Amino acid sequence: MTHPATRSIQIRNATVDDVDCIYQLLLPFAEHDIILMRDRDNIFQHLQEFLVADVNGSLAGAVCAHIYGENLAEVRSLAVKPDEQKHGIGQVLVEGCEQWLKSLGVRKVFALTYVTGFFIKQGYAIVSKESLPHKIWTVCIHCSRFADCDEVAVEKLL
Repeated sequence: MTHPATRSIQIRNATVDDVDCIYQLLLPFAEHDIILMRDRDNIFQHLQEFLVADVNGSLAGAVCAHIYGENLAEVRSLAVKPDEQKHGIGQVLVEGCEQWLKSLGVRKVFALTYVTGFFIKQGYAIVSKESLPHKIWTVCIHCSRFADCDEVAVEKLL
């Protein structure tokens, strides 16, 4: 493992060369129902929404930002390799999403999560899922837990 002082974390837009790594990164989290399953085709179709964390030349994390309209976007598919967790990579990925969304004029971002403490530390507040627009649920119907969703909704004004 690289000494923390020599770690170089670069957040960048995902490229087609990252798709297989993103798929392999997301797969175990999806298999444990922590995030929704995405196949390679889905990742290609949404590639422009992905940011990746490159740590010393290796993909260590990824996140997707999906825009619903001028006032709302979602941080989704946030994953960091288990051996890279607790090093601030998730935080810089979310910050990268927020900066990108803010530069596009989006004013509010939300996430559906099991890791509320992480998002609260980033300045998000817990909100009721019912406060979110119905159009966000179009992806949720593919989740095995849709009928009994236990994720927590969090949001932040940018």
